Amino acid sequence: MSTTILVKVAVDQATVSYDKEYTYLWPADLGTPQKGVRVLVPFGNGNRRRQGLVLEILQGMVGAGYKPVYALIDDTPILDDEMLALARFVQERTLCPFFDAVRAMLPTGLYMQVKPVLRHAAEVSPEVLETLSPNQRQILAYVSKCPGGVELSTLCKRLGLQEDAPCLHYLIEQKVLLRSEDAVRRMGDASVQMVRRMDAPSEEAASKLTDKQQAVLNLLDDVGAASVKEVCYFAGVTPVVVHALARKGLAEIYEAERLRSPYACQAEDKPIVSHCLSPEQQRAFATLQDLYMAGKAAAALLYGVTGSGKTAVYLNLIDRVLADGRQVIVLVPEISLTPQMMSIFIGKYGHRVAVLHSGLALGERMDEWKRIKRGEARIVVGTRSAIFAPCTELGLIVMDEEQEHTYKSESSPRYHARDIARFRCAHHGALLVLASATPSVESYYAATTGRYTLVELTERYGDALLPEVEVADMREDPAPYRIIGSRLQQEMQACLDEGRQVILLLNRRGYHTHISCRSCGQVVTCPSCSISMTYHRANARMMCHYCGHSQLPPQTCPQCGSDKIRYAGLGTQLVEQELETLFPDIPVLRMDADSTLSRHSYERHFGAFAAGDYRIMVGTQMVAKGLDFPQVGLVGVLSVDQSLYGDDYRSYETTFSLLTQVIGRAGRRQQRGKAIIQTFTPDNPIIELASMQDYVGFYGLEIASRRMMHYPPYADLFLFGFVGQQEEQVRRAGNWMLKHLRTLATGEYDDLPLIALDPTPASVLRVAGKYRYKMLVKARNTQRMREMIRLMVQEFHKDPSNRGVSVYTDINPAAML
Repeated sequence: MSTTILVKVAVDQATVSYDKEYTYLWPADLGTPQKGVRVLVPFGNGNRRRQGLVLEILQGMVGAGYKPVYALIDDTPILDDEMLALARFVQERTLCPFFDAVRAMLPTGLYMQVKPVLRHAAEVSPEVLETLSPNQRQILAYVSKCPGGVELSTLCKRLGLQEDAPCLHYLIEQKVLLRSEDAVRRMGDASVQMVRRMDAPSEEAASKLTDKQQAVLNLLDDVGAASVKEVCYFAGVTPVVVHALARKGLAEIYEAERLRSPYACQAEDKPIVSHCLSPEQQRAFATLQDLYMAGKAAAALLYGVTGSGKTAVYLNLIDRVLADGRQVIVLVPEISLTPQMMSIFIGKYGHRVAVLHSGLALGERMDEWKRIKRGEARIVVGTRSAIFAPCTELGLIVMDEEQEHTYKSESSPRYHARDIARFRCAHHGALLVLASATPSVESYYAATTGRYTLVELTERYGDALLPEVEVADMREDPAPYRIIGSRLQQEMQACLDEGRQVILLLNRRGYHTHISCRSCGQVVTCPSCSISMTYHRANARMMCHYCGHSQLPPQTCPQCGSDKIRYAGLGTQLVEQELETLFPDIPVLRMDADSTLSRHSYERHFGAFAAGDYRIMVGTQMVAKGLDFPQVGLVGVLSVDQSLYGDDYRSYETTFSLLTQVIGRAGRRQQRGKAIIQTFTPDNPIIELASMQDYVGFYGLEIASRRMMHYPPYADLFLFGFVGQQEEQVRRAGNWMLKHLRTLATGEYDDLPLIALDPTPASVLRVAGKYRYKMLVKARNTQRMREMIRLMVQEFHKDPSNRGVSVYTDINPAAML
């Protein structure tokens, strides 16, 4: 036995039962081990290569009996001590595998995947070659063209093979092909070919230079170094000339890293100019500045009516934080808000701003992450995942529109950005600012009970008036068959005649929301999901918004054969068509998930609307939040009832927020705007409160209901999701979990007060061919409660009767499944 270095490693792709730290031997030839680097390790009885992350270094330990680390992936740590601690926090709080938390912190381009790779053996016996079939010779010829090897999946796809094909197995068994498992990164570093001047040429060499070669050397004397492309352009030569100088030793060609920036063309450093604040804004800023200057972790809720200038307040606060040499993270709930926010930040802070969101190309995301990690970017603007930005000098985190459900991840790890922000602020002694005109009930409760500092803005900035709101009772409309009611049409015409713009909100995309048979009532549903399909006029196809399945609409009913097919329901595309009929000469912009698929579509469409290229914009909820269009004089809400009467306990909160936000888009300057809400239930108190922009009144109504029903903030919700191919098996798995929960709750964990509801089918029972059930538990989100759940899930996976059913836990889910 020898005394050597051991490391504790978290292993990727470990199941729930095996998700723990493992000890490995650190080979001396890998150099000095570091925490936070990725490695390749043997795992399991078959010693399959798996990616791992070094968590701890054990010096002077006995090394006998431990498997050695295969290889080192990173030269330097990709996660520092803070981020390693944060990964453990996410794992413990969301009950996810450790590597799921790690993946959430890294740009997708840095992900490593361990994949089987085949290479041609250096020497192969002639006797073996003679035994090969034509198919095997074809395989061998293909692999021979790839000196670095070819991924097994790529080979099989190209040649139409199965990965376990006998012909492949024979080649590997006879060592004609060598199989290994290699770590592959999704995205490489971008580089550019550069050239620089070397020693001055001797007299003899100088006399042999061509005019073009001399022109290149003269240029390099002036600039020192430049890209080969730039040298060729400015010297008027081809790359052949540059390479000839390199062969003569007069120039050196080398590769330099090139960072890909999504906003490079806009970035221009400008001096910081503080906004002129109103007296109320100045008081709010002073309160936040005092919290920041205290030098310890704190949280504040910046609650202000729409148009009150919350952005100006925290921009001034950002100036203060940057002056101290610290970094800032600003979160927005949706990609659609990023372009307008970026135009503000880049216009003010230039190259010091980095952006992180899923709409960027892989290379752009990875390079922005590098700029942040190096400290070159001092402000990070992005959506939910930007909360993991590798800032080492964090002073402030701002969550704009903090009430939005998109801050909660619906896939593992199922974290809320607010919880991650609080952890990071605690680590850095930073300030967290939650900003909203309609705060979440949980945040306002925390502010009124002293957990957060409440900072209020009660007036619109610059004496701007709140819009006049009118509720249109669609039960009495003279044209009930139309989407746009008579009253809304009148106001739209008046607004357009004044040269102003109109925003229409309808939270349903597509043309018709379902197709049915008028003879038998059969609704056309997705073959893989228990949900009706939506008809889209743009491609004349039906689409499933859950799994993406697409098909042509039927000419006859698939159930009874009748040709009486009915297109029903309304979506943004149908509204767009009606607008073309009512206002044929007015350009209309449609904004929904279908019209914003391409890159930069948000910037292009919103920019065109701001420039006045479109007079009417109709869209889903993306048009309701945080956007400032001064020429908008009218906002119309086409149908509010569906969201108001949903099956989620947050339906009232979500609808109130959406109405308040979209109403606030009208009349953002001295000109008073107007909003019209179309509804079949005009007496609903939520509509009345949103019309008056009365958040405090809404909160009083909602918090009383939450207290009575044991919903957050008075209890936490634990949603158990069960998914499998057979409905009966999924249902039994849910009942197994309920029975096991009751056993633990009345035994070892009888100190935990909780309410467990019976398992029920999900709202959409079948998605992508798999059945879904849910079980809800109301309890406090304590460490002991999470300990019990972790134990339940482990026991669930050990029981053979649950095979074929997966289970996950979502704490305080954004959607109730």
